[in-house]
Amino acid sequence: MMTFSIKNSVLIRNSKVYKNGELAFDNGEDPELAEFLKSLYKVQNLKYPKFFKMDNLSKLCFLGIEILTGGIIEDKQTALVFGNSASSLDTDKAFTRTINEYPSPALFVYTLPNIMLGEISIRHKLRSENIFFIAENFDSSLFLDYSNSLIQHNKAKNVLCGWVDLHNKGYDVFLWEISRCGSADLNEDELMKLYLPTNE
Repeated sequence: MMTFSIKNSVLIRNSKVYKNGELAFDNGEDPELAEFLKSLYKVQNLKYPKFFKMDNLSKLCFLGIEILTGGIIEDKQTALVFGNSASSLDTDKAFTRTINEYPSPALFVYTLPNIMLGEISIRHKLRSENIFFIAENFDSSLFLDYSNSLIQHNKAKNVLCGWVDLHNKGYDVFLWEISRCGSADLNEDELMKLYLPTNE
C-alpha cells in the first residue's frame, strides 16, 4: 500500500507568506489587499497578464499555487480539492454594486468559486478532478477524506488542497501538496499544526 505525505505547504495571512513553516515574504505594514497582491506578484517575477483580470479570490489562490509548486505542476492529472467559508461572496457583492448602472461581465465571471480552480487548471494545463467545498470553518478531515478517496480509487496520484477564504477584506489562505514523497505525515494533527502554527 502506497504511503502519501505532505510535500509542501503555504500559508498566506496578514501580508506574510510562509512556505513549509518558514517566512518566505513579508510586506511589512498591513497594506490593502490589492497592494499586497501586486507586491507578491512582482516578487515572484511572473509574466502572466491574465492575472490582472482575475478577482481577488483567484489572485490569492493563483499566487499561493505558484509559491507552493514553484510554478510547475508536472502531473497534469493532479487533483484540486479546495474550499472556503464564503464562496465567492466578496466578488458577488462587487458585482451587485454594478447592477444599478451597468452589470460588469468581468466581475460576473467570478461569481462562482470554482472559476478559481479553472484559472489554476488553465495556467498549468491540468486535466484532472476538482471540487470546491463550502464549510463554516477549515475542516481538515473533510479535505483528508476526499483526497484519500481520490487516491484510493485511482483518480489521482497527486493532490493540491487549499482553504482560500476571503471576506470583508480579510483573507486566510492555506495550501498543501499531497504526494508519495514528502516531509510531513498526512494526518489531521499535522494539517492543523501547519494551519495554526505557533510561530505565526
